[in-house]
Amino acid sequence: MNILTFDIEEWYLESVKLNRPERYRQLDETFAKVLDELDRLGMKGTFFCVGQLVISHPQVIREIVARGHEVGCHSNIHTWLDKMTPEVLREDTTEALKALEDVSGQKVVSYRAPAFSITPKNKWAVNILAECGIKNDASIFPTTRDFGGYKGFPQDTPCIINHDGATLKEFPISLMSILGKQVAYSGGGYFRLMPYWLVNRRMKQRDYNICYFHLADLIPAHRKLMTKQAYEEYFKEPGTLKNRLIRYAKSNVGTGDAFEKLKKLLSDTQFVNIQQADEMLDWSRMNAVYL
Repeated sequence: MNILTFDIEEWYLESVKLNRPERYRQLDETFAKVLDELDRLGMKGTFFCVGQLVISHPQVIREIVARGHEVGCHSNIHTWLDKMTPEVLREDTTEALKALEDVSGQKVVSYRAPAFSITPKNKWAVNILAECGIKNDASIFPTTRDFGGYKGFPQDTPCIINHDGATLKEFPISLMSILGKQVAYSGGGYFRLMPYWLVNRRMKQRDYNICYFHLADLIPAHRKLMTKQAYEEYFKEPGTLKNRLIRYAKSNVGTGDAFEKLKKLLSDTQFVNIQQADEMLDWSRMNAVYL
């Protein structure tokens, strides 16, 4: 089973945080190319969208629905869950779901936290999301990473996560071992940086893969180094020159041919979205993971 997902927040971030309106055209063009390619291949993806996209760019949500894809929730304003209290997460999720459902006309039951920010420190997020009506989650990154990550999570295959009696069907990020370290390979900067043959080989070795992409991953980079103020507002950590240079490299390297790599991956692999995967799996046979 190969699952295709996209995290859609760039239009919103450009309009309220990064202030680079010239990027809208690039985002529009790349979005259209992705949807056209999926149409050509007859594949459906899950597009995790921030709720406030409904205010800034509602046509994005409408186009996702018109092409037959699943709309998922990616929070309301792309705040990481480890920066929230339970009360704030409840309000954020409720507002996002209402906005997305009003425009899409779909019941939204799939969720991904920004930066995979469900961690051992905020396991209570499972209870809040379940309370808000979320059924499927794709927020667990079962190893360490720069932001987010759930070190010690016992598997990188579908399971049912349980915290204080609340349950979610979990679709964790897929991992591979490189020099003894567990790393992702099927999305984001990992997909851009790794050679295609390695990604393709690893995916064919496994029965379960979940891929995740941002539109920015697929646009050849001509971005400037973030200012200290912009970096700190977005990443919530010191905007030292070292931190900004590292982030610049991680965000830019490999974007030149990323869309062509994605096209090849789509041609070589049969994908489904989370909604389809949920229906295909026998959840009575899935492991229960108690957080």
